[in-house]
Amino acid sequence: MPHERTDAVFIAGTDTGVGKTYVSCALLHALRAQGFRAVGMKPVASGCMATPAGLRNDDALALIAASDPCPPYATCNPFAFTEAVSPHLAAADDRTEVRMAPIKAAFARLTDSAEVVLVEGVGGWLAPLSSTLQANALPQALGLPVILVVGLRLGCLNHAQLTARAILADGCSLLGWIGNAVDPTMDRRDDNLDTLRRLLPAPCLGVLDHAADAAATPALATAVAAICRPPP
Repeated sequence: MPHERTDAVFIAGTDTGVGKTYVSCALLHALRAQGFRAVGMKPVASGCMATPAGLRNDDALALIAASDPCPPYATCNPFAFTEAVSPHLAAADDRTEVRMAPIKAAFARLTDSAEVVLVEGVGGWLAPLSSTLQANALPQALGLPVILVVGLRLGCLNHAQLTARAILADGCSLLGWIGNAVDPTMDRRDDNLDTLRRLLPAPCLGVLDHAADAAATPALATAVAAICRPPP
């Protein structure tokens, strides 16, 4: 596995729909507020709109809008697929296959243009990308530490522990986790947060109210410090 970088981080999620893009955009705003040139990347995206300029994904567009400098679309999202299904199925439907070389090349261009790069995963930790690749191959190939987004809803205690265990078993560093209140009616949310803090093998880097403005980021000061820590 490549040496892990301290100027780039992989944003993983306990599942699909837990708010990886929302948290990534909030982190980009927080980093920029601290004076960093920060850009987002969505290497693989399923569920794209056909436009005159090509396929476009809402998550990738949100990352670009939150970035400074704003990367070209194809650099932010090298693999864009039409159908909103698992990437390996969407890629097959579009008669292509996710390959790591174009992702590495796009990532290198981003690191040349910015001080911090946030690479957002797709689905959960083991979402299939092709017949030979899963989502965990992205941080492994790029040498990235991981921040885990935990969607705060029923079942999150189990999903968060399993994902954290898999991240560490795959040889990646877990910088910490961020809670995202995807279910505003979740019973005993504070008690669940206390349980996550006790059970997960990494610190809580922030908790976000999913309905809040993504630019309001004081809750993520700890996460920014973790991402931008000086190299040892």
